[in-house]
Amino acid sequence: MTLFFTAADGARLAYLDQGAGLPVLCLAGLTRTKADFDDALPALAGCRVIRMDYRGRGESAFTGPATYTVPQEAADALALLDHLGLPRAAVLGTSRGGLIALLLAATAKDRLLGLCLNDIGPEIHAPGLARIADYIGLRPAARTHAEMATKLAATSPGMEGIAPDRWLAIATRLYRATADGLDLRYDPALRQAFTAAFSGPVPDLMPLWQATQGLPVALIRGANSDLLTREAADRMAEIRPDLIRAEVPGRAHVPFLDEPEAVAALHRWLGAMQ
Repeated sequence: MTLFFTAADGARLAYLDQGAGLPVLCLAGLTRTKADFDDALPALAGCRVIRMDYRGRGESAFTGPATYTVPQEAADALALLDHLGLPRAAVLGTSRGGLIALLLAATAKDRLLGLCLNDIGPEIHAPGLARIADYIGLRPAARTHAEMATKLAATSPGMEGIAPDRWLAIATRLYRATADGLDLRYDPALRQAFTAAFSGPVPDLMPLWQATQGLPVALIRGANSDLLTREAADRMAEIRPDLIRAEVPGRAHVPFLDEPEAVAALHRWLGAMQ
């Protein structure tokens, strides 16, 4: 059942809180919702899994592009932990969620038990950003989930061996059906926020990665990712030789987190915090 809490500025934000055990705060991708982690739930069995919709996504309030920023979303994540009375939590961040996790490591390290990054790091590869810029905030031309599933399968290079029924599940997760065809599950104004954030040179986030020292960290990378290169992952490992690392074959941006390589990395990471 979806729950809600109120952020400091009055925004009503949605979340799920399931299970018991080690608290794991799951932070989704840029345009994604709390459903982004449905596939990861079996690997997180035995944990208290907390998932949130960022403002402007899913069931959370649409508060305008000026508020759709990594710092604001990091503040909202801490507000959720406060709301739940949790002094610390492990953070599993997919793409945008990983950037939020890195910022938290640099600014609120005392609130983290560890962090796991899913196909994201302190070096963001420009081709991946360009691909995101091509679709973010734009309503799809496909009118049905079945039509969208076919399109996703045809336009997702590097995502290999995915069955049609899984593409249909992905399309249903990403887009909502309306009488006028498919629509976004997020505020279209997110496009303005994305353009503002990445209109100039990609920022150097390596100091944020260095700030993770002392925390158990894991990195799961799609072998075909266009957002996180293997060379960038190697540089992350040079700074953190203890990095728990997995490369998921047949996946681009992003792995689903139910692949054997991803599950093994998640279990190692969770074990490091027990």
